[in-house]
Amino acid sequence: MKETLHQADSKGELNDRLSLIESMISEGRRTTESWSWTFVLWGVAYFVAISWSAFAPGQFVWPVTMIAAAILTGIIAARKKRTQPNTTTGRAMSAIWLCMGISMFTLLVSLGMTGRYNFNLFVAIIGAMLGTSNATSSIILKWKQQFACAVVWWLASVAACFGNEQQCMIAFLVAIFLCQIVFGIYAMMAEAKRQKRFAQKGGSHA
Repeated sequence: MKETLHQADSKGELNDRLSLIESMISEGRRTTESWSWTFVLWGVAYFVAISWSAFAPGQFVWPVTMIAAAILTGIIAARKKRTQPNTTTGRAMSAIWLCMGISMFTLLVSLGMTGRYNFNLFVAIIGAMLGTSNATSSIILKWKQQFACAVVWWLASVAACFGNEQQCMIAFLVAIFLCQIVFGIYAMMAEAKRQKRFAQKGGSHA
């Protein structure tokens, strides 16, 4: 009898833990969706920097663009934090992308100011960094679409290592479009649908 009760308690505890894990995963995905605008913002920033450097080359193109994007991100983020609860999973997701953002920002600004970079090497490093961040986030959140973004960034990194500069540019532009613009819009639409369902449920309870 005691053994049966112990097994029941263990099963109940296991179910509670699984429910907690699933809840944290859902919470983390909601957090990522609520910050999906940053994917689009930085995707646009990359396109602006690339276009600007193509028509008016200069060592301050990337630093100016990245600094402007960082300032705009900080302003919008500060406003959003006031309306969003601070959760453990949310902090974990924020930590991943904050660390990646700082590393990338430091790299891009430094390379842009010194002009000491080869474009293929530049894309290889950026692709590897963004692939790692997307993969880490996708594994934690069990999000296949985001892992697909990681694969695209890794492929762009490989293309940068083996292809010429033109092929590297094409791979970089495709990765930005798919992994920043398309994925960002997809996540924003997912958040909008979730908020709509929440509003409908609230209305039905009322």
